[in-house]
Amino acid sequence: MGVDIKQYIAKRCAQELTSGVVNLGIGIPTLVADYLPKGKVTLHSENGILGVGPEPDPNEVVVDPETIDLVNASGVQPITALSHASYFDSSLSFTIMRGGHLDATVIGALQVSETGDLASWAVPGKAVLGVGGAMDLVIGAKRVIAAMSHLSPKGEPKILPECNYPLTAKNRVDTIVTEYAVFKFREGRMYLVEMVDEVTLEQLKEMTPAHYEVAEDFKVVKREEVGEPALV
Repeated sequence: MGVDIKQYIAKRCAQELTSGVVNLGIGIPTLVADYLPKGKVTLHSENGILGVGPEPDPNEVVVDPETIDLVNASGVQPITALSHASYFDSSLSFTIMRGGHLDATVIGALQVSETGDLASWAVPGKAVLGVGGAMDLVIGAKRVIAAMSHLSPKGEPKILPECNYPLTAKNRVDTIVTEYAVFKFREGRMYLVEMVDEVTLEQLKEMTPAHYEVAEDFKVVKREEVGEPALV
């Protein structure tokens, strides 16, 4: 069986994180914790935890939500805490986020524009649960890494000239990681820096209507048994 696409994206995001204090958003970003180098990155969760560890052993998790004390920002997914972990209220947690104390955040994305705009919280015509702490995270963090599938479930591009969903923030994304490619924003311009060997540059461009340039340090990498998402 091939490696799950979400796990691949999480593993590739982890390669972007070598040190510092990092917040992991809900969804694919929560998986990043399992791939980080030990002792190098301190994970923050917006519900008031500093020192989050990897995903717990499923056999040791109590499934009753009313009895789970350690959860991530979703409020339902259990986490582990490292020996040096600390706990605090939401006001201090959001002070950390807004005050520029996060070296990076890895956040899920519905859309990203070619100028680094991020849409992550609302789909027009569908129920809106709320933006949560996403705006605070992407404005306050020194780096914003968008972890996302390259296409929507309907096969529609998600990396666009302009976002057509409600924005979370403008010009804040530094890096995009998908199952096909890695893009980086440098001096206001979007560059393709990495692509998996299962697609060609032409196929990638068909899936990515945003304007971008191929970086001088561009490389093609081999994705090990990751599965075969459909191309359009």
